[in-house]
Amino acid sequence: MSEYLNPGNVTFGELVSDNYVDKTGILALLNQSINSKRRFICMSRPRRFGKSITADMMCAYYCKGCDSRDLFQSLAISADPSFDRHLNKYDVFYIDITGQCIYTDYYRNLRSYLSKVIIDEIKEQYPEVECSDRLMTTLRRLVEYTGNKIIMIIDEWDAPIRENPEATTSYLDFLRELFKNGNISQRVFALVYMTGIMPIIKGASQSPVSNFIEYSALYPGDYGEFFGFTESEVRELCRSKPELNFNDVKFWYDGYHFGSAHSIYNPFAVINALEFLELRSFWAETSASEALKTHIRADFDGLQERIMLLTAGKKVKFDPSGFSNSVDNLKNRDDVFTLLVHLGYLTQEMGPDPDESEGSNKLCHLASIPNEEVRQEFKRILKDPCSKRMVELLKQSEQLMKDTETGNADGVAKTIQKAHDSIYSPTFYNNEQALRSVIRMAYISCEDRFARVEELPSGHGIADVAYVPKKGTSQPAMVVELKWNVTAAEALSQIKARDYTKVLLNMGHDVILVGIGYEDKTKAHACKIEFLLNPAGTP
Repeated sequence: MSEYLNPGNVTFGELVSDNYVDKTGILALLNQSINSKRRFICMSRPRRFGKSITADMMCAYYCKGCDSRDLFQSLAISADPSFDRHLNKYDVFYIDITGQCIYTDYYRNLRSYLSKVIIDEIKEQYPEVECSDRLMTTLRRLVEYTGNKIIMIIDEWDAPIRENPEATTSYLDFLRELFKNGNISQRVFALVYMTGIMPIIKGASQSPVSNFIEYSALYPGDYGEFFGFTESEVRELCRSKPELNFNDVKFWYDGYHFGSAHSIYNPFAVINALEFLELRSFWAETSASEALKTHIRADFDGLQERIMLLTAGKKVKFDPSGFSNSVDNLKNRDDVFTLLVHLGYLTQEMGPDPDESEGSNKLCHLASIPNEEVRQEFKRILKDPCSKRMVELLKQSEQLMKDTETGNADGVAKTIQKAHDSIYSPTFYNNEQALRSVIRMAYISCEDRFARVEELPSGHGIADVAYVPKKGTSQPAMVVELKWNVTAAEALSQIKARDYTKVLLNMGHDVILVGIGYEDKTKAHACKIEFLLNPAGTP
C-alpha cells in the first residue's frame, strides 16, 4: 500500500473495531453516481463532522489491492444491490490537502508537487505504464492499461483557499487540469469526491470545478442524514453509557438541520461526551472561535443585535444567495450568517417568512443556534469587549434585571422600548413572535440563572415568557407580558388570567409579574410590576 494510490483499509478497519456508527449507506448513494453525469461531487460540511472518516471508508470500499468484504459484511452497504459491483474494484487516489503544506512551502507549489507525487506513485505501482510529465496524460495511460477508471478522493479540498490565499491560483489550476480537461476527465474518472468545509467558490474566474454537483450544509440533497449522527444512532450509543442521560445529550449536541434530515447531532461532541462521561463543549473548543469573533465584530447592518436574538433562542431570517463561498469576501449580514451555517455555528431550515403577514405561504431561510454547546460559545462572545454593541446590549439587559427585581417599572419600560425599537421596523412592531423576541433579547443576561419557558402548561397566550430559576439560585420566578394598545395594568391582568402565577407558586417560587403595554401610534411603553410571595417560602 502507498500513501496516495490505493491506501487500503487499515484506517477504516480500526474505526470499525471501535464502536463504529454505521454510515456506510452513503456508499449506496455514491455508487449511483459512478460513471454518470453526476460523477463529480463536492460535499462540504462543518469541521469534525465525519468528513475524513467518510473518505477512509471510501478508500476501504473502492480500493484495489485489499479485500474489505469482511469489514463491510455486517454493515448497511452489504445489503445494497450495488455492493459487490464496486467492492475493491478501482484504483483510488486519496489526498488529504491539509497534509501537504509541509512539503510545499505552505501550499505555494501545490500544483507541481501533487502532480509529481501522483505520477511517482503510478510509476511505483504500475511500472509498465509509460508515464509522462503531464499529469492527465499519465492518468489516461493508466486507465488504458488497467481497463478501469479511477476514483479520486480529495479531503479538505478548500484548505489552501481558506488558509493561504496566495496559493489559490496555483491550486485551482491543479483542479482545473484534473476535472475540466475536456472529455479526458470523463474518460479518466469513474467518481471524484471532494470534501471540505466550504462549497466551491462562485465566480467564473475562480470556479474551475463548475461541473461538480454540490452538497452542503445549506443544500445536502439526499445526503443529510450522513452529515452527523441521527437521533436513533445517538439513542443506541447512550444505551451503552447509562451514566449519561439521553435527554441531556440531546440538549447539548442535537439541533442541526440538513435539508429534510432534522435532529442531527454533532458526532465529534457526542463521541467525546461518551468517552469522558461528561457534557461540555468539545467541538466548539476545537473550532476557530477567533474567526467567529472577527466576523461578528464587523457588525454589518445590525448583525450584533441579531446575534443577541439568536443567543436568546430566536430564529433569524437570512438570504444565502449572494454568498460567494469565500471566508474573505463578506459583504453583509446575510453573508456572515451563511458562513456561520457552513462552519457549524448555526443551523438553518426553511420556514415561514417572518416579514410576511400571517397565513402567507412564502418560505425563507431561518438560521438558529443548534444546541447548548454552540450557545455557550456565543455567550462567551457576548462578553467580548471588542463587540461594543453587544457589550452595550448586555449591560442594558443587566440593568433591566436590576430594575425588574427592585420594582423600577419606569426603568423596565424604557429598556424594553429601546430593545423594541432596535430590532424591529414599524411594519412588524406588533407581530406576536416579534414581541416574544423583544422579551428574549431584553432579558438575555438572566439566561445563565433562569430557564426560559414560553409555554407553561396552564398558559394560553403566545407572547408571555416565563423565567424559572435554575437549581441552586434563590431569585424569584418572572413572567413578562408585552402587549400593544393595552395599558400596563391590563397586560398584568392577562398574566393572572392565564394562571401562570399559580403554576409557579406551586413550584415553590416567589413570582415577579411584569406587564408592559404600549400605544401603537406613539410606540410609548409603560410598565407595571407586582410581587407575589410564595406562602410556603422559597425552597
